[in-house]
Amino acid sequence: MGTRFTRRRFLAAVGAGATYLALANTVGCESSEHTPKVAPLPGVPLPPRGGVWTFRSRPDLSPPSVEVTTEAHDDTAPGYIFLAPEKGGAGKGGSMIIDDSGEVVWFHPLRGPYGRTMNFETQTYRGRPVLTWGQTPGEYVIFDDSYHQIASFGAANGYNGDHHEFLISPQDTALITIYNAVPRDLTAVGGASDSVAVQGIVQELDIETGEVLFEWKSIDHIELEETYVTPSEDHYPGIDYFHLNSIEVEPDNNLLISARETSAVYKIDRDSGEVIWRLGGKKSDFEMGPGTRFAFQHDARRLPDGTISIFDNGSLVFENGTPKAVEESRAIALELDEERMRASLVREYTHPDKQYADAAGNTQVLPNENVFVGWGRGLAISEFSKDGELLFDFRVSPEHRSYRAFRFPWSGDPTDRPAAVAERTSENEVRIYASWNGATEVAAWEVLAGQRPGRLKSLGKVPRDGFETAMVVQTSDPYVAAQAKDRSGRVLGASAPVETGS
Repeated sequence: MGTRFTRRRFLAAVGAGATYLALANTVGCESSEHTPKVAPLPGVPLPPRGGVWTFRSRPDLSPPSVEVTTEAHDDTAPGYIFLAPEKGGAGKGGSMIIDDSGEVVWFHPLRGPYGRTMNFETQTYRGRPVLTWGQTPGEYVIFDDSYHQIASFGAANGYNGDHHEFLISPQDTALITIYNAVPRDLTAVGGASDSVAVQGIVQELDIETGEVLFEWKSIDHIELEETYVTPSEDHYPGIDYFHLNSIEVEPDNNLLISARETSAVYKIDRDSGEVIWRLGGKKSDFEMGPGTRFAFQHDARRLPDGTISIFDNGSLVFENGTPKAVEESRAIALELDEERMRASLVREYTHPDKQYADAAGNTQVLPNENVFVGWGRGLAISEFSKDGELLFDFRVSPEHRSYRAFRFPWSGDPTDRPAAVAERTSENEVRIYASWNGATEVAAWEVLAGQRPGRLKSLGKVPRDGFETAMVVQTSDPYVAAQAKDRSGRVLGASAPVETGS
């Protein structure tokens, strides 16, 4: 994003100016010779490229910035973008919502200097939209639309939860992933006889009670020989032979799971745990048609039209019978003929810059059939039309990469107060900075001033300008406050009165 003043920003500024002129003539905007008492503060800098947002009203946040490389097209789907940037550099890690211009809408930083947030998205719980994510160490949380935590839990049966997946099922249960090392003879895959294999475990939990409703262990159903990795490739003892990274509830109530290291997607019987079929990998039950082979994939999802979307980290081709991953990632949709047991490629999406993600990534098919792609360690995040036109693209920095990225509609109604700070620049002038973390309906900020905190009157208002709106106010009063208003002029919330200084 840097310091570029793009056409989109120019038009936004022109629109903001027109709105401001209209607002300047509303009630409370007393003026001298038609000079408004409240005006936008010009020249507020954008964050540096690959840098960190700093807000005077919320110095505790410090979210990382992104660089918009292809501005949002008119056909871009509505909604905000959901990221979980890792902790790195000067910026904080955590859960973050941004808009199409890269401006922060809500940021929830990690509680400590260590750890990681993954899978930040909206889901439905008890019929209402909620925010969900997993965070180390082994915790899964649910927030409501006022940003209050309504649930928090971990894995059961003595396991530590892994954050590759946290899915709320149609039955309002939680499906989570677990990685667990068990003793195994690895001689069949080139390892030691007294080593360990890391199995993938699916747990289904009652969110309220933590009761285990279903538990599936890969080691009981998937042989070590199905893996494409060897013990020497792993960075810890033994072998992570499976690497479970997504869970999906099928229309027939069974489970669809993705395993990176076997380059296969499995359909699992939700009652018995038996494998119903394998898609891809060494033992595919489907004949894999042209272009359908995938490698080290993530995020297998059943779509409403019956196809399956997958983020293919590297297409799998064979040279002299040996599998080889092509170093270009793609988002794909496969059609499965379960009578003839044949897989066909329906659509694929690749990035103009030939993005390659050696790990992470996801594919989200939006309600308008656009395709939103998080390129994982490729660092790009993109939106395509159904036909493959790139409609929107931005970059996160390497130290703030996000495991997945999503686009969702969201309406946030925080119950805390807006934040405001005041800096007096002269006897009759004050600069005010106002923000309200997570409030999505704020259209304007109105400034109140007075001699006492309990007796403030309106001086005027200006349009909201990003996460934090900077204003210059003509007043000698010792106290000011900022009111957030929606498009109809309704007051949504007000900051505490703050002193303007001498």
